[in-house]
Amino acid sequence: MGVFLSVSAAQLLAQAPLTTLAAIHALSNEQASHQRPVDFEATVTYYKTTDVDMFVQDGDNAIYIFCKPGDSFAVGDRVRIVGKTRDSYRPIVIPSTITRLRAGALPKPAAIEFPQLVSSQFDSRLVTVRGLVRSADLVGPNEPPCITMHVVLDGGTADASVNSTDENALPRLIGAQIEITGIAGAEFDQRNQLTGARIMAQTLADVRILKPADVEPLNLPFASFDSIFSSYHDQNTTRRVHVQGVITYYQPGSTLVIQTGDKSLWASTRTYQPLTIGHIADVTGYPEIRNSYLTLADSEVVDSGKPGVVTPIPVTAHDLGFGGNAFRLVSTEAKIVRQVREAAVDEYVLDANGYIFSAIYRQPPMPDPDSAQSQLPPMRAIPVGATIRVTGIGMFYTADPFDGPVASDVLLRSPDDIVILAPAPWLDLRHMAMLVGVLLLLILIMLTRGWLLERRIRRQSEEFANNERHRSRILEHINNASPLATILEELTAMTATRLKAAHCWCQIVDSSTIGSTPPEAKACRILEQEIRSGAGSLLGNLFVAFPDTVKPRPVEAEYLKTPASLAALAMETQRLNHELRYRSEFDQLTDIRNRFSLGQHLDALITRAREDASIFALIYIDLDDFKQVNDLYGHRVGDLFLQEVANRMKRQLRSADVLARLGGDEFAALAPFIHSRAEADEIALRIASCFIEPIRIEGTVIQGSASIGMALYPEDGATGDSLLNAADLEMYKSKRVHRPTNPNGTGAF
Repeated sequence: MGVFLSVSAAQLLAQAPLTTLAAIHALSNEQASHQRPVDFEATVTYYKTTDVDMFVQDGDNAIYIFCKPGDSFAVGDRVRIVGKTRDSYRPIVIPSTITRLRAGALPKPAAIEFPQLVSSQFDSRLVTVRGLVRSADLVGPNEPPCITMHVVLDGGTADASVNSTDENALPRLIGAQIEITGIAGAEFDQRNQLTGARIMAQTLADVRILKPADVEPLNLPFASFDSIFSSYHDQNTTRRVHVQGVITYYQPGSTLVIQTGDKSLWASTRTYQPLTIGHIADVTGYPEIRNSYLTLADSEVVDSGKPGVVTPIPVTAHDLGFGGNAFRLVSTEAKIVRQVREAAVDEYVLDANGYIFSAIYRQPPMPDPDSAQSQLPPMRAIPVGATIRVTGIGMFYTADPFDGPVASDVLLRSPDDIVILAPAPWLDLRHMAMLVGVLLLLILIMLTRGWLLERRIRRQSEEFANNERHRSRILEHINNASPLATILEELTAMTATRLKAAHCWCQIVDSSTIGSTPPEAKACRILEQEIRSGAGSLLGNLFVAFPDTVKPRPVEAEYLKTPASLAALAMETQRLNHELRYRSEFDQLTDIRNRFSLGQHLDALITRAREDASIFALIYIDLDDFKQVNDLYGHRVGDLFLQEVANRMKRQLRSADVLARLGGDEFAALAPFIHSRAEADEIALRIASCFIEPIRIEGTVIQGSASIGMALYPEDGATGDSLLNAADLEMYKSKRVHRPTNPNGTGAF
């Protein structure tokens, strides 16, 4: 099983394989993106069996290999690698096969210092550096974790990771002078801009303590809060750099953003000189890392006066949350949810298909804030619910945007960066609140009127009070999400009593009739009022039947409007509650049950199985190597892949079976009404058959596979947690026994 890239066999055969690391190392990123074939030998200098990272070196040339985890390679092995190139921070290799030739010795590490570490000269090579350990922790989102250190070198800092879980080593490392041997790596953002340096050591033996810490951290004397800063010391030798680009954003005395092509740069500046957005500018400043992105600090700016061209990049709100758009001039469309001014900042809260973000405009500084003439201009008012297009700078507020969408905003250059594409619909939250307010105001007026009439006719006031109690109860039913039939029954009864009618009923569009209908409609005078939603669509009709002896009154038609409005509010509230309930029980991506809903069904099945002594099966499905789909093709293809997998599995299940997505690439199925383990095995085999045929997504062919575990109630567990643990354990046994292999060497994907 494997991934079929959109490159024809004839194109690949037409290219001669690159047979040396030196030839591959000489490629540019653009050349590597054409998937050049390679066939070369090199020595393994780093490999972590639980990850996809491998580094190999031959002479003074080294490269990163994106391999599959679980192989039995060791550092020093001489290997032959056949595969293709791919672009990244530097060119990398995606192997189809890795063949171990023989055991060997590691190349001699190069002793380097910080300036060489942050240059491309030693990227991916085995090196040795010396520094002071500022922190050492056992971290890592995946199993097993590793030791991560922050090391101060002569000239800068770097992060270092060691493939070890020895917590006892941490106290010895903190504050120690060390010599560490490992792979020289780079930290970079999603725009492939260098943001830091990293050393990756294979084992703890590669870290040699040259001088232990003078005092262990917890043995230091206590310091008062007021005296903490007295221990601060910084010796910064960072050199000023000179860049040029088109100004895309400027906040005097604070911020400047420039862009050249698809590369953008954030710079902090204290200048207040006039600068024109759209002009080419010369900027000098000091490189600095901010939230994992490269920026310039203490910048000086000179406006050339020459215009430049930067076209906003159209992005979706989903794309906006990925780091590749950091500080770029972008445009996106969304609906406005809320707008608020805080101090000199105008914020427009936006919603794009469930993604919430803000468009922010910072008012320029006032020459004299205390002057009566220095008043901020009014905030541009945009109707809530309107569809708008905003143009501005993509902003991020997190340290690591690689794991998926993160908190992001759009920084506006002026209020004119907002363009209204479609007006707000009438029935939005604001108008709904107004409608409820009008109804509550109407209730207040009616109560006041009843109080005035009480002095004249006690019977009429008591009747009015009774009607108001009905009305309040109806609103309470609506607020408490009571059944719609209960609300409409009480509403029709209230209406009939108020109008002294013989009958009152509600006819819902394409549904049932609720209320009291006359046995012979021909003998009655019938009054009708349409029930319409706030958007104007017809929801139903409210009918009142009077005996022929009762003469029409002008108040009758007017009075029916209020019950019709209450009926519309009840119907739309019920629809909204149904939608919210559906979202709480179903996975929004695959439209199948979620983990919460699966837990409810599992508890119900256990209760029923205890009562009738029946059995059922819980089947656990884990997609193999799904992370590689996101890494190779992006999250959009990954989402479409998950949707297709879910649809295939649903078609293989019975109508009574329940399929749910537990999260990420994990699924589970409940199979009730079975009589033996053999029946459950048959269902599991049908699920496994979903991955026989490859999945085609937007021109890409992906051959997927899954590891499946099964637990039978009550044989493998009598509670929900025990069944889930048993099925999960069986799934991992299956994953270890039968690990899918890609002919190209990249796993199931």
